[in-house]
Amino acid sequence: MEFVRIRAGSFMMGCSPGDSECYAEEKPAHRVTITKAFEIGKYQVTQEQYQPVAKANPSYFQGPKLPIEGVSWEDARKFCEALGKNNKDGYLYRLPTEAEWEYAARGGDTSPRYGPLELIAWYKDNAGGASHPVGEKRPNAFGLYDVLGNVWEWVSDWYELEYYAHSPASDPAGPAGGEYRVARGGSWRGVARGPARVTARYILRPNVRSIVVGFRCVREKKIG
Repeated sequence: MEFVRIRAGSFMMGCSPGDSECYAEEKPAHRVTITKAFEIGKYQVTQEQYQPVAKANPSYFQGPKLPIEGVSWEDARKFCEALGKNNKDGYLYRLPTEAEWEYAARGGDTSPRYGPLELIAWYKDNAGGASHPVGEKRPNAFGLYDVLGNVWEWVSDWYELEYYAHSPASDPAGPAGGEYRVARGGSWRGVARGPARVTARYILRPNVRSIVVGFRCVREKKIG
């Protein structure tokens, strides 16, 4: 599994300037500071990476290089956690926070999409009704692939409609609890308008398993 190091920094999180497609949960736009560098998966977790660890492959579309899907939030969390136990490489693995995900997904860009959608994402108009092997589309400026399209990606946060209005300015980790979790990035089934934007949020119960939802992991050095 390859990872990309993302440096600490600040960005405007939420509805992009001039974006007329934003929903209420993407507002207000607000400045967020990520105070520590982190490493995030270069690609969405694939089935050949998931299966040996989880001893299962629930994906509807089967293929070693295809992103894992059909996993709940808890399935994704447990997989990332198991990587740290199995690899013994000095790293902890976890789901990204929503702020980390958007910061990485933007790649330093302030627009709703980091390039022409046809070139960067598998979505309804070009996916042919299925997921595709990871890494076939153009990456963002940070070198991350499939940040938009292919499958939605679970993040660690609980969902709250008005959280953006009062979230911490540094390293927000989401509400303390809730009924729904958040996924980001859009999918092969998504239309060009709405879901296929770096600020779009998909709200799901954490036990939902969907053919359009997968994930990628963050890793960080163990302390002590």
